[in-house]
Amino acid sequence: MANFRLKNKRMLQVDLNNEKVMALAGSMVAYEGRVKFEKEILGGEGLFGAFKRRLANESMSIMATSGIGSVYFAHEAREIEIVPLSNEKIFIESKSLLAYDSNLRTNTVFTGLRGAASGNGLFTTTVEGHGSVAVLSDGGILMFEVNPSYPFFVDPDAFIAYKGNIVQEFVFDVNWKTFVGQSSGETFQLKFSGSGVVYIQASELK
Repeated sequence: MANFRLKNKRMLQVDLNNEKVMALAGSMVAYEGRVKFEKEILGGEGLFGAFKRRLANESMSIMATSGIGSVYFAHEAREIEIVPLSNEKIFIESKSLLAYDSNLRTNTVFTGLRGAASGNGLFTTTVEGHGSVAVLSDGGILMFEVNPSYPFFVDPDAFIAYKGNIVQEFVFDVNWKTFVGQSSGETFQLKFSGSGVVYIQASELK
């Protein structure tokens, strides 16, 4: 597997030794060595995943990076966190996915009402296996442990990803104050129950 490390909080360095990583197309800002970049026609999600996104007029543009050397990735000066996976699956907002080991398996899953309400789209991405995932955020990433005793609630605009034995629900906070213009403005939340980790960003940017 390739070596993922942070050059600083807004730049990812990936060291390759005849290895391949998948990354957001156009996110390479510099490299050294003998490195090749190729566009992934199916967006790294396979034919069915690409088809599902096309139906909803959504897309994920991915490139394959391979060779020997070091490659530096960044995107819109957003902050980066490296999440290691050890035969695990992470559910991640597609716009927050910067790069991942090529041996990891990706898929597309339907988010339904949650994605539509938050403006993140109808589908989200899963990444599964053993390797590293580089995640983008606005304002930095915060990690919260979820346990069966207490559910965890998140504003949809702040949500980044989750992993573990977690059930995700979309909940409404609607009462009489909502209809008379006295609501808190936090009408929709994501509820996470079970055991695992939820990643959020310190921002509510859409």
